[in-house]
Amino acid sequence: MPGMSMVQALNSAIDVMLGRDPDVVIFGEDVGYYGGVFRVTEGLQKKHGDHRVFDAPIAEGGMLGTAVGMGAYGLRPIVEIQFADYIYPATDQLISAAARLRYRSGGEFWAPITVRAPCGGGIFGGQTHSQSVEAIFTHVCGLKTVIPSNPYDAKGLLISAIEDDDPVVFFEPKRLYNGPFDGHPDRPSVPWTQHPQSEVPDGYYTVPLGQAAVARPGDAVTVLAYGTMVHVALAAAEEAEIDAEIIDLRTLLPLDIDTVVDSVKKTGRCVIAHEATRTCGYGAELAALVQEHCFYHLEAPIVRVTGWDTPYPHIFEWEYFPGPQRVADGMRRAIEG
Repeated sequence: MPGMSMVQALNSAIDVMLGRDPDVVIFGEDVGYYGGVFRVTEGLQKKHGDHRVFDAPIAEGGMLGTAVGMGAYGLRPIVEIQFADYIYPATDQLISAAARLRYRSGGEFWAPITVRAPCGGGIFGGQTHSQSVEAIFTHVCGLKTVIPSNPYDAKGLLISAIEDDDPVVFFEPKRLYNGPFDGHPDRPSVPWTQHPQSEVPDGYYTVPLGQAAVARPGDAVTVLAYGTMVHVALAAAEEAEIDAEIIDLRTLLPLDIDTVVDSVKKTGRCVIAHEATRTCGYGAELAALVQEHCFYHLEAPIVRVTGWDTPYPHIFEWEYFPGPQRVADGMRRAIEG
């Protein structure tokens, strides 16, 4: 089984689906001849043709509007938004049209659209290339929201998203494209080839949407995380020698609430870690759900470790980013009550 980076795993997923299903197409800014700014679509236009892998103008709203029509017609379009920060012009088409199409048509039409977007910081991208905007879309009925943390999951989840008959927003943590990141920017980068979750089958397989994974078993405290923060939480638990159970949510909507509840009931304590801003971030919904389902099992208040309520600062990137020290401090607060 070959070792793949997340970029290679995503490329493989798209390649597999272009080969399996003639209704699958992919388009976006520079995804064709250039292969995408992060090279996720490299080589796919040459292999599958420029009628199925093609460039789009810098018009995110137009791209999503086109995808809605394609989906209603019977195609399965994949739209690449070059950075998650640029998805805002497309939100009207994504929310008002794609997410509502099945409901407003009484089930006569639907929108099997996958919207891919690199998200998150850690690359000194500044305020317009570092945002984590997942909470906006988890608020929308009719959308599914996915954020993988490793190459194996990325490929399996992306294939599931493409095959899904409802629109899926698929965020890709760009700091994880070429290797896992433990939140220590001063340490040398580690490639995915040295990680067991880089072992990705060449062919077709799926990871079901709505199914979380236990990234690390433990009994002292539950940590709910996704994307890059899964690796930061793993590093925090190891460095602080805390017996934390770390849940990789993988899919934010639909949420695997059973895995979350089972873990919190076991540990009695809960930390929620995400890179996005704190106020009304996805962690607020998680905190409410844990409180609702686990109230009589909680031994301490729920702790959130998040980005700050500011634009993503270029010069203070690592003060903003919730690194392993902040996550470990959150675990200690939860344990100490």
